[in-house]
Amino acid sequence: TQKDFPAVCLIVSGGNTQLFLMEDFGKYKILGETRDDAAGECFDKVAKILGLGYPGGPVIAAKAKETRSPLADGERVSFKLPRPMINQKNYDFSFSGLKTAVLYNFKSQTPKTRKSKQYIKEMCYETQQAIIDVLISKTVKAAKAYKAKIIILGGGVSANRELQRQFQQKIKKEKLNFRFRAPSFKFCTDNAAMVAVTGYFKWKKMKKAENWQDIKAVANLRIT
Repeated sequence: TQKDFPAVCLIVSGGNTQLFLMEDFGKYKILGETRDDAAGECFDKVAKILGLGYPGGPVIAAKAKETRSPLADGERVSFKLPRPMINQKNYDFSFSGLKTAVLYNFKSQTPKTRKSKQYIKEMCYETQQAIIDVLISKTVKAAKAYKAKIIILGGGVSANRELQRQFQQKIKKEKLNFRFRAPSFKFCTDNAAMVAVTGYFKWKKMKKAENWQDIKAVANLRIT
């Protein structure tokens, strides 16, 4: 509704990581976007390095969650991954370097460690946390700068429950003056639903109906 504007929107998926200022339905301004790999793409590539299969996001989230319980197979592996561009004075993202850091760390381990459940859990936890830290930091910074009334999360990676939980935790802990909204879990990866909602608001603004047969697909069309 109109009372929710301006909104800062984070679109995070396998193909996109973008921050938008949304001033009204259909009125968007790109604040920042990834310069290389998207967050979801980073999840996928890290999962491939660790031999966890595809898609990477759900399996990394599941493995990361296991580290909240005491590990039964030895001491906890301790390492810290970078948080790319987190302190830069812009709203852009970069996750290629994070994937490379995982690869270098993985190669530096013994074959036994690489295959250990403990190492894989810890790497999944740290990878997910690095991505979450960057996404939340950039988004909250933009919301403060543009006096947003709400933060809206979208895209396939919005299905990451830990990302949603930490967004809510950040807002509550710092008593920030904006709300947080994300799609219901069943719609987080539903592109058809997202397109349909966008089409609905565009249809409401149309002065006359258009013939759908005249619509031409533009694969690389930007939102603004």
